[in-house]
Amino acid sequence: QVRLVESGGGLVQAGGSLRLSCAASGSGFSINVMGWYRQAPGKQRELVGSIPTDGSTNYADSLKGRFTISRDNAKKTVYLQMNSLKPEDTAVYYCYVQSRRYTTNYDNWGQGTQVTVSS
Repeated sequence: QVRLVESGGGLVQAGGSLRLSCAASGSGFSINVMGWYRQAPGKQRELVGSIPTDGSTNYADSLKGRFTISRDNAKKTVYLQMNSLKPEDTAVYYCYVQSRRYTTNYDNWGQGTQVTVSS
């Protein structure tokens, strides 16, 4: 079983930065894709960005240039660096990890961390 623990959320003023972290723990699995989603009040959960094992990155078009995803495979950790934050970035941010055990892939979600950007 994969356990994901997120950290780094909080309150920040517009224009500020935050760095989120998500560490995976457990045994008997490998990790494929890691990424971040977010859900604002009254809205559907949306992709922020993802990073597969080859280190390439994929971002929502609206976030390119401000958000950066990275991963540390040795630590089984994915990061989200958020710069030039705007009030519309306010949301609960969820870590996503696709794990693999034998021949089966599993979707794993973090508990969510609140990011609030004040104007």
